Amino acid sequence: MTAAPHQALVLKAVTHGYKSGAPVVRDLTLALAPGEVVCLLGPSGCGKTTTLRLAAGLDRPWTGRIDIAGQIVEDAGRIHVPPEQRRVGFLFQDFALFPHLSVLGNVLFGLKGRSHREARARALDMLGTVGLAARADAYPHHLSGGQQQRVALARALAPGPALLLLDEPFSGLDTRLRRAVREQTLRILQQSGVAALMVTHDPEEAMFMADRIALMQDGRVVQVDNPMTLHHQPKSAFAVRFFSEVNECVGRVEGGRVATPLGVFEAPDLAEGTAARVLARPEALIPTLAGETGFAARVVSVRPLGHETVLLLALTRPGSDDPVMPLTARVPGRPTCATGDLLGLAIETAECFVFPDEGPDTTIEASPAVTS
Repeated sequence: MTAAPHQALVLKAVTHGYKSGAPVVRDLTLALAPGEVVCLLGPSGCGKTTTLRLAAGLDRPWTGRIDIAGQIVEDAGRIHVPPEQRRVGFLFQDFALFPHLSVLGNVLFGLKGRSHREARARALDMLGTVGLAARADAYPHHLSGGQQQRVALARALAPGPALLLLDEPFSGLDTRLRRAVREQTLRILQQSGVAALMVTHDPEEAMFMADRIALMQDGRVVQVDNPMTLHHQPKSAFAVRFFSEVNECVGRVEGGRVATPLGVFEAPDLAEGTAARVLARPEALIPTLAGETGFAARVVSVRPLGHETVLLLALTRPGSDDPVMPLTARVPGRPTCATGDLLGLAIETAECFVFPDEGPDTTIEASPAVTS
């Protein structure tokens, strides 16, 4: 029987902090399969980059164990394999190219220990992979930002690492270029078959790049799932909020349901009497002709964004223009309404989520029960 391949990376119960302060990473456990791309996603200060530094060997954890390609590289207080011996490649947000070396020289830098002929052949092969073989003799300052990023990627992959670590690799690029470069990077990663752990604070980028996303909050991984599952089956209000702005209202569970100004929502997993928070994504609000539904909203502002339109609305009471709560809706295409219009609203419940109410974050008290 063939032995199962080793995981590319395993972090087990890893905790770390700085200067004897509170932990920055707390009891973190995560594994990457060979060839898998996993994104560490979360707000600033949640421990993403520290986790990357721990995997790289740049920081040593207080507790826990780290394996790379089946080798123990960190066992707190007992084993520490230095970064250069971990078979890890790095791609930093500033690319960290050597300005005095040519494109080819930059890629050759990571291939020390090989014969010149072998190293040169490997470096040129990697430059061909990233589409820059013709620029081998150029210097970094002659290249665009996207080309510099591809040189850095070729340099990181040239030694054949077991694991590639990427720290906000596209943050220094403008929006249009960022999309193109991340598409190229993903294609190259898939072709190389190397496992990659990438840090980002951009949900869209994580959704595009990752096979799985590890969502972090306060030093902990709070959910690990493929992008589709994480988006459609979030396990916390934090997960819902992180992926988009949301419309929020609160109520109390009565008979397995929660009554709010937006309607009555099922809450079968919450105990009777529990304070609950309903989070409705902007795309959950579907404008209709006024009077077609039990909900009406006045258009406060229309913001076209090209492929979609953002509507700022004020939910009104039935038979009255009195505002109940502000709402944000996102609709595809060009706007069909104007500021001041009165719209009906239908609610797409698949884009609404109910969780225990853990504190205000745009709290709107529930009105008496409304018809679902």
